[in-house]
Amino acid sequence: MWAHVWGFLYSSYFRFWLKWILRLLTGKCELQRVLGGAEAGARRTLSMISSFLMKSFTVLRNAVHVEEAEVEKCVRDIMKEKKIEQKDTGFKTNLHISLLQISGYKKLYLNVENLRKVPYDSENEEHEEQLIELWNLLMPHENLKARISKQWCDIGFQGDDPKTDFRGMGLLGLVNLVYFSKHYTNEARQILSRSNHPKLGYSYAIVGINLTEMAYSLLKNGALKAHLYNMVSGLPQMEHFHQFYCYLVYEFDKFWFEEEPETIMHFNQYREKFHEKIKGLLLDCKVILTLQD
Repeated sequence: MWAHVWGFLYSSYFRFWLKWILRLLTGKCELQRVLGGAEAGARRTLSMISSFLMKSFTVLRNAVHVEEAEVEKCVRDIMKEKKIEQKDTGFKTNLHISLLQISGYKKLYLNVENLRKVPYDSENEEHEEQLIELWNLLMPHENLKARISKQWCDIGFQGDDPKTDFRGMGLLGLVNLVYFSKHYTNEARQILSRSNHPKLGYSYAIVGINLTEMAYSLLKNGALKAHLYNMVSGLPQMEHFHQFYCYLVYEFDKFWFEEEPETIMHFNQYREKFHEKIKGLLLDCKVILTLQD
């Protein structure tokens, strides 16, 4: 009961006077203190978002939905609304970066979603070229004898034609697989080799597509905000999403062999356990989950 009473009194009375006293002492408004006091990255941007959402000013509440092209104008409007002098270049720079991160996250999600919605088309030459590139990266010493072939099972597809395995994640699943194989070729080949373990083996490509779904869902529900805000001082790009995917592939392989499941039939159970582990790591405001070239 007393907690509720204190919460009401603080939000209704004390908070106003506390902010007034702090502004009198520091010469800075609450927003200036938030952006100037928090360390760069997720802590600063997430603190700013929380501060904006508590405000009654329309310009501040709308700022969390700003588009990239409107960021500069939004910065000017906020500084005018809060009566912050233009000579406070540090505040202006920090606000600009945080707003870019916010708008960039939304744009990245839309780009990832659009790629996911593109179905794999065996009549599309670019799609086919990427699929063959995946084979050549993973199996450089073995020629693919035919486009429709049981050889695809050697890299973890379910049947003779990989296109059927991309139905859930569309072209995004293939692009992720190719990215990891191209940028971390040695690691990809090592993990493919490990996936053929007689007891602990798993379907490399199918698991890779499953991890694409995991990365996509974490982006969609906002769980990747802290990671991306720490990783990128500005606009997150598709490259950064791919890098996070690479981290998942590498770490899942380690996790799988450390857990030593009795059978592949328990995959969903261990996949969910791994998912919970990643979600826990992403709660840290200082988190950055990526592999190094």
